[in-house]
Amino acid sequence: MLAPGSGPELRTWFAPLWRQISWLTCWIALRTAEALPACPLPCTCDGHGLQVDCSGRGLTALPPDLPAATRTLLLLNNRLSFLPGGAFASLSGLQRLDLSNNFLDGLPRTAFGELANLTELQLRNNSLRALDPELLRPLPRLRHLDLSLNGLARLPPGLFDGLPALRSLFLRANRLQSLDRRTFEPLAGLQLLQVGDNPWECDCHLRDFKHWLEWFSYRGGRLDQLTCTLPKELRGKDMRAVPMEMFNYCSQLDGQQSSAGLEVPGPPCTKASPEPPKPKPGPEPEPEPSTACPQKQRPRPVSVRRAIGTVIIAGVVCGVVCIMMVVAAAYGCIYASLMAKYHRELKKRQPLMGDPEGEHEDQKQISSVA
Repeated sequence: MLAPGSGPELRTWFAPLWRQISWLTCWIALRTAEALPACPLPCTCDGHGLQVDCSGRGLTALPPDLPAATRTLLLLNNRLSFLPGGAFASLSGLQRLDLSNNFLDGLPRTAFGELANLTELQLRNNSLRALDPELLRPLPRLRHLDLSLNGLARLPPGLFDGLPALRSLFLRANRLQSLDRRTFEPLAGLQLLQVGDNPWECDCHLRDFKHWLEWFSYRGGRLDQLTCTLPKELRGKDMRAVPMEMFNYCSQLDGQQSSAGLEVPGPPCTKASPEPPKPKPGPEPEPEPSTACPQKQRPRPVSVRRAIGTVIIAGVVCGVVCIMMVVAAAYGCIYASLMAKYHRELKKRQPLMGDPEGEHEDQKQISSVA
């Protein structure tokens, strides 16, 4: 039991201590709040700010003050149409970036600079028409890339040169008609490729890529489909099922183009040449080169193996015919000599007309034989 008068003394003693404890608690709370990353509006973040979800917010620009510790940034289903250069420079630890279902129609060369740890990039369903060859160079650890549902008509050479770790690539539903084999050769670790729903032209421009597809399938890669749209003879067929003999004429076209490249360019070809002007008196002018249009020959499919086979068969047939002719001539000569010999002996044995002695001798020979 406390002595009288001890209550006020205790309150006086505990009051400063309580104030110090309260101040310490507030300071710890403030320091903890400062240590936690702030989540930008109108996005939502997880407890540690490692995932920032800004999807479906109607954003037309990137939200400011993104946490530097962000590992996953979701920006899909917005209205983004432009990304400034170095837009994600402060997010060096970012591993997953989703920009699907926006209105991006172009990306600057430095759009993904400083994202050396990025492993997944989603650009599905935008309005991209072309890509810079060095756009993906800062992403050496990228493993998954989705470029489906865009308007890409070609892929520039060197686009995938800096992506040795890429495992899956999606190019579905674009405007691609042909692909360059050299663009895909750096992707030694690629395992999944989707290129369906594109207007493929299965002509000489796609021949080298078909060779690469055979190598890709041989080492275990997976491909969805590559259905030909042109020419009409191959429409609806898978490019992998088209035999290589269908592209034999490409070598002829390459030879014609190479030989044409060595020729000296002449004057432009015109279908109708105007009447030459009347010569003026004086020294005769030098003849001008003709501008008449030469008749171009349509390239025909050529098969080297068929040509060699035809030559061999023709040689064999000609050899057989020649042997038969020699045998027939020898047989005719032998037959003629035998017949001539036979007639000579027959004449020797035949008696002269009206010689009774010869007839008598013949009768004796006949009787002796009998």
